[in-house]
Amino acid sequence: MSNLLVSKLPVEKWVSEGVDWLTQHLSGFFNVIQSAGDAMMTGMTNGLLAIPMFLMIAGVFLIALVTSPRRWGFPIFTLAGLLLIANQGLWQDLMSTMTLVIMSALISLVIGVPLGITMAKSDRTQALVQPILDFMQTMPGFVYLIPAVAFFGIGVVPGVFASIIFALPPVVRMTNLGIRQVPVELVEAADSFGATSWQKLLKLELPNAKNTILAGANQTIMLALSMVVTASMIGAPGLGRGVLTAVQHADIGAGFVNGLALVILAIIMDRFTQKLNTKPSQKLPQSRKRHWFVLATLLVMVGGGIVNSFAMTSQSHEKISLGYVEWDSEVASTNVIGQALKARGYEVSLTPLDNAVLWQSVASGQIDVSLSAWLPNTHRALLKKYENDLTVVGTSLSDVKTGLVVPDYMSAQSISDLTTEANQVITGIEPGASMMIATENTIKAYPNLAGWQLQTSSSGAMVSALEKAYKNKEEIVMTGWSPHWMFSKYQLHYLEDPKATMGGKEAIKTLARKGFKSDHPEVYNILAKFKWEAADMESVMLDIQSGMKPTKAADKWLKANAKTVDSWFE
Repeated sequence: MSNLLVSKLPVEKWVSEGVDWLTQHLSGFFNVIQSAGDAMMTGMTNGLLAIPMFLMIAGVFLIALVTSPRRWGFPIFTLAGLLLIANQGLWQDLMSTMTLVIMSALISLVIGVPLGITMAKSDRTQALVQPILDFMQTMPGFVYLIPAVAFFGIGVVPGVFASIIFALPPVVRMTNLGIRQVPVELVEAADSFGATSWQKLLKLELPNAKNTILAGANQTIMLALSMVVTASMIGAPGLGRGVLTAVQHADIGAGFVNGLALVILAIIMDRFTQKLNTKPSQKLPQSRKRHWFVLATLLVMVGGGIVNSFAMTSQSHEKISLGYVEWDSEVASTNVIGQALKARGYEVSLTPLDNAVLWQSVASGQIDVSLSAWLPNTHRALLKKYENDLTVVGTSLSDVKTGLVVPDYMSAQSISDLTTEANQVITGIEPGASMMIATENTIKAYPNLAGWQLQTSSSGAMVSALEKAYKNKEEIVMTGWSPHWMFSKYQLHYLEDPKATMGGKEAIKTLARKGFKSDHPEVYNILAKFKWEAADMESVMLDIQSGMKPTKAADKWLKANAKTVDSWFE
């Protein structure tokens, strides 16, 4: 018994080795699913976007109006909500979110309903599947992102994969429950008339269980919608990405707007699915005419999309994908080079990712370029891990620095001077960031930091904590790096690091996937020449922090520094 308590079972190792085995031996299978799924969902999103925005808004409003006779609340809410989303410039994100939710829900229904039927017919199957459903429903959704990235990389496909696992249990449970609740008398009557199993299922059990199954489908759709923010952490596009970006930058306004758009979408989808779940006594009069009107409205919307797709002139541009971490410095540099490339006719996509996922995505070829590598110290371990699968293109900014930072009104000048300041708490950024690992090592290396704690947050939350502390002249010790706009706004200084545990002078490097130079030689040369100064980056960062959109701040800098930009493209 003591050995069991002392010896730790290598569960973590078993799971990691299992995922690695699947990734190695089934990589071809996962690649096919990734390619086919990405093509299918890109096509669905493009199809939704092809429908003229105001035609879709009008169509959805008319369908809501027809299905809600003598009730104006839901139709007016639908019209006002969709117009608000369009007004906020979130229409494309809304369509991307709808694609993710619709595909997740459809696949969940295709898997869940037959599985629920099988459970209802077999107690043994129910006993086997029930604990698996419990596991799927109680495991934190973030955990599903890890195998999703390992199997499918980044983008909407792994987002759908994670959403299916999280959203599947309700429809399975409710299908099982609905069929088991069919009155025994009706089943016995069907048996007495010689009905086959398929006849009983299709003509008796499913019709009687319809409302329960639809209730489960409704919950599945809502759970899939709740996963959009989580899925955005691995590159899934949509409204979730806006929420995640707002959280990382502590942008209350942007977070509220994107969150409100998700609420509007959730209410609209919930009300429409509820309308399918009606009893015969609740069916609307003249329902046949209403059905034909809804069908005609959908056909008009689809027809408008087809006409619009032919009317749109499609030009073939060279496509470049840029990945970045939601750090202020990387947001600035990525948007500057992205806007510069767009102005020269390139089709550029920007994808925010966690730092470790970003390096993996460049190494696997799913992202073309990253301008987020801090070398030689901060990201040394990641470079060592992926150095054979990517190329260091060049240096965009030299003489950058990382370390622990305090306001000038604090007397501490060195890490060795710290004793009980700031309640012995260092305010950090995202967990798992290389700077956080360096800070943890710093706490271990300095005896005077015994008892100190590292508080994880985000770069935006860290700056919010600084703003609050600075305003009240309170003590704060935090992770920091330069260039950063906070050094322009506040009087701050780095603490000396005698043991050099936080790293020394660094440079921000540009990374590219293997083969990028041969695929895009002109862009590769542009990126190799891309260089700017710390003051340039800080000016863009400060504009963004002051409320300017990253693309607008980048355009402002590009216009003011035309000669520098031209030198990149020579």
